Amino acid sequence: MSERKPETYLPISIIGAGAWGSALAIHLARKHQEVRLWAYEKQQVTEINTKRTNERYLPGIVFPSNITCSDDYQTVLSGTQDILIVVPSVAFHTTLKKISPFLQPNQRLLWASKGLDSQKHQLLNEVVKDVLGHREAAVLSGPSFAKEVAIGLPTAVCIASENYNFAHDLLLRFQTKNFRVEMTQDIIGVELGGAIKNILAIAVGMTEGLGFGANAKAAVITSGLSEMIELGITLGAKQETFLGLSGLGDLVLTCTDNQSRNRRLGLAVGQGRSLEEAKKLIGTTEGYETAKNIFFLIKKYGVKAPFCENVYRILYEQNSPQTLFQDYFH
Repeated sequence: MSERKPETYLPISIIGAGAWGSALAIHLARKHQEVRLWAYEKQQVTEINTKRTNERYLPGIVFPSNITCSDDYQTVLSGTQDILIVVPSVAFHTTLKKISPFLQPNQRLLWASKGLDSQKHQLLNEVVKDVLGHREAAVLSGPSFAKEVAIGLPTAVCIASENYNFAHDLLLRFQTKNFRVEMTQDIIGVELGGAIKNILAIAVGMTEGLGFGANAKAAVITSGLSEMIELGITLGAKQETFLGLSGLGDLVLTCTDNQSRNRRLGLAVGQGRSLEEAKKLIGTTEGYETAKNIFFLIKKYGVKAPFCENVYRILYEQNSPQTLFQDYFH
């Protein structure tokens, strides 16, 4: 596929300088695009601009010089066409509110956050419509650990948008010989796959913490995928989306590798650590919040999803991790 020349791109704004936001910034900068990165903490801004590092999130990785960082929204957003939001899902609604006054009508929105809104249990594309009204919008998701993208290892992701031209522009902006992009119009499916896989990774971690074997892990992944598909179809997604990168691909990645914080949270809880202790040890895990939001949706729509439900009850109702397979064998 032919690539556009870097000078034909306007700079891109990236809101969120955690591991994933930083990795995507580095990836685009290596494609000779100008990147304006927003970070919350002044100390982080200074480190990125002067030392060219972000040691807290991507230790040992050097930031290219065409990344500039600021904690001022107007500075980051002015003169750009595409805006990429990479903040935890709990901060997504607030972030949209904060950037709203600085947005121009022609600016297009992309997000790589994986989760749902915690207040209304909405998918993030619904939050965008609520806060910003109609705007060209897309979501980037798929099996991708930040560190591997930052060092240029082979990765494949999915970009979903109702607007083919926007999705294709993003494909050209992101794709390289080591970074493959697939396109779809199924935003609901891509968002749900990226969210639910984190709950199932917690479940898989629990099976390992409890000392169960590979059989149990396979059961969770397989049945969990069915839960994902059933809820997805109920909400209007396409089944084939869940068999691709943003469904099965991301599910396998997150459930089977120790880079997954969600898997490590489940492991710690399965080993008998308290939830608070596990959260303190591991840091932000999208699956913890997502478990609450997906539980709301499965009850609202009457979808049977025992693993998603049991993870919720273990995390929020203090059920024993031993109840993870409750009802599964009956």
